[in-house]
Amino acid sequence: MNDQSDTIEYLKKTGIDLAVQFGPKLLVAIGIIIVGVVVGRWIGQVLDKVLRKLELELPVRQLLLRIVKLMVLALFAIMALQNLGVQLLPLIAGIGVAGAGIALAMQGVLGNLVSGLTIIFTKPFRIGEYISIAGVEGVVENINIFNTILSHADRSRVVVPNRKIVGEILHDYGKIRQLDIVVGVSYDTDLNKALSTVNEVLQDNPRVMKDLPPVIAVSVLADSSVNIAVKPWTSVDDFGAATGEINKALVEAFRTKNIMIPFPQREIRIIGGNCQKVS
Repeated sequence: MNDQSDTIEYLKKTGIDLAVQFGPKLLVAIGIIIVGVVVGRWIGQVLDKVLRKLELELPVRQLLLRIVKLMVLALFAIMALQNLGVQLLPLIAGIGVAGAGIALAMQGVLGNLVSGLTIIFTKPFRIGEYISIAGVEGVVENINIFNTILSHADRSRVVVPNRKIVGEILHDYGKIRQLDIVVGVSYDTDLNKALSTVNEVLQDNPRVMKDLPPVIAVSVLADSSVNIAVKPWTSVDDFGAATGEINKALVEAFRTKNIMIPFPQREIRIIGGNCQKVS
């Protein structure tokens, strides 16, 4: 019985000694953590206003805010541990060695991360724009930290790692595209009439943008035809449909106005039993 009483008294004394020795430091450490949370929230609010002015996407803003808050909280946590007398140098050295190994193993991921931040802040393109990059093209659907997602014309999605974008040649069409249509007419055609007919077809098509003048001009004097370049502007969404509609309308309009679209022709002469082809 006496042994149990002595043990209880010893534990009480030890607890009191520890409370006296570490209690104030523990309270200060808790206070430091609380201050860190408050400071992190305040910095987050200020940073959020700055990021909104930069017109960053919501998921990107949220990720950056979380990273900053965690960094602030980690800084105050280190201060709290130092206040408790924890030796941080061995811990930091161990984290550094582990971090170096992780960085070597995750070079591709880190490269995508850095490239993603570069894209986010430099803004070489925006969501909704049509781009061509790294051998693929499509409408920018989403810009993430690690990759950029394009929606293709065939309704598929193209996921491009961000490290494949930064440093490459980028063709940004924006939200409009220019069609490249070529129609041929015979050499005896009234070219002014043909050009006027093409212009009428474009003016009648609702998908063709009227505020940007189309390019309508004789482009090539080919073997069997005079080729007319037809290059109107459309939105990215109307690009595919407009091509088919304009081609169909051109054929119908030329037929109505008796403008001939010639077939490829070759002239063959037979001389002395030998066949010679003359273009």
